[in-house]
Amino acid sequence: MNNYLKLSKNLLALGLCVLVASDVMTPAAYAQSLPARIELIVVEGEGVINDVHQRTARNLAVKVEDDDHRPVAGASVVFALPISDASGEFPNGSRNLTAVTNQDGLAVARGLRTNQVPGKLQIYVTASYRGLGAKALITQFIEGAPATVKTPELRTHTSGGKWKWIVLGIVVAGGAGGGVYFGTRTSSSSSPISITTGPLVFGSPR
Repeated sequence: MNNYLKLSKNLLALGLCVLVASDVMTPAAYAQSLPARIELIVVEGEGVINDVHQRTARNLAVKVEDDDHRPVAGASVVFALPISDASGEFPNGSRNLTAVTNQDGLAVARGLRTNQVPGKLQIYVTASYRGLGAKALITQFIEGAPATVKTPELRTHTSGGKWKWIVLGIVVAGGAGGGVYFGTRTSSSSSPISITTGPLVFGSPR
């Protein structure tokens, strides 16, 4: 009987030690499983040039790693587009999209379509995991075709019986004269008349 009591006491003491040890070790083990920090690495989408006339859907991808460069699964990642200028939208019609990293630490935003405003498109990415956060910036470009400059055409409209004058140039320098060209469209056989003026003389009327 005495041996039985001693064995029971020993087992009870051992159980208490295990419980105490588990209470102490669990928070420590939990703390060791959390990374000291996380970081975002851009995997796909950096430096892409988008054609303003095509608006091709593209994907964005980032990777979340801990301080030992191990992938972090279950992190929440938000992709945010500018609200004006060069921007776009995701398939849900919004400028924000949230994704969760997989076992490889990857988060993908699919189907980004840019708008038709040429310029630099900066996409802000944030990640959060158990109170830790990280940020990254994905820079793309929206380019359009250069504007076509049209040369204006000089057109003259005439009507029968009306003179239409086109001044070719008048130069007054010393005794040099200028030239004036004018014509009429009273008939299809009419030909232009050219008059060359001589020196300009100013005086009292006779």
